Amino acid sequence: MFLWLSSLIRSWPLLIYAITWIVVMMLTVAVASLSPEVAFVSAISSPERCKSKSNVRVPLEESPCFPAHLFTKSHIDVIVPPVFAALTVAASACLVRAVGL
Repeated sequence: MFLWLSSLIRSWPLLIYAITWIVVMMLTVAVASLSPEVAFVSAISSPERCKSKSNVRVPLEESPCFPAHLFTKSHIDVIVPPVFAALTVAASACLVRAVGL
């Protein structure tokens, strides 16, 4: 047990370095993942509203309103989020490597 503890103490700077970069990558992924969602929510929650509460406003130039029943989950909604998350993690790793940190 003391051998494991002594090797942990010797590698303490390496652990701090690894934890720091894990946090940096997590923050990069969080910002990259949440920024499109924040932009979309702010676009659909603008002061312009649809006259009927059963309609949904689509954020386009003219901001048309559509019936809410047209917006349902599809099978592709199961596939897209994990693929997007994987691409975001890969992009953040490339960003960290490109910056040279």
